[in-house]
Amino acid sequence: MKAEIINPFFFDFESDFVESLRCIPMIVRYKLDTCGIKLKLPEWIKISVEEKKQLAYLPCYMNTEVNQYGQYVSNLVWKYANHEASLLPNVDDSWNNLNEIPEEIKEKSVEWNCPAPTLKQWIELDTLQRFALVKLSRSGHEGKNFPRALREFGIIH
Repeated sequence: MKAEIINPFFFDFESDFVESLRCIPMIVRYKLDTCGIKLKLPEWIKISVEEKKQLAYLPCYMNTEVNQYGQYVSNLVWKYANHEASLLPNVDDSWNNLNEIPEEIKEKSVEWNCPAPTLKQWIELDTLQRFALVKLSRSGHEGKNFPRALREFGIIH
């Protein structure tokens, strides 16, 4: 997976939980995928709001930053959950593929009866937007934010 410099940013569709950070925002999820750590919601909930904000704002691009970020997350999991952080298996970074729209996004669009992005729209989205759509389209994720994200990103009006 190639990491990219992404300024800390919270999407409008995340606004119902950004203040309290009760859920893991996309910017943190992106960084977790970058450093290969799976942070579970029960672990996230135990972390202080200040430390959650740090997870959103800490850099995670250069190899040293990715390693430091991963170590910081691991330390937090140990501090609050008293066990080792889980590692992610190989990360499917289909958001980096600009040649086609991931199948899971097409399927989620059908499920929500809304148009999938065209290839041109997909290419014009930034990395974090493409990452968010991929994550929102995967099973086990609260689906109501998928059409909200499409609207926010200008895919549907």
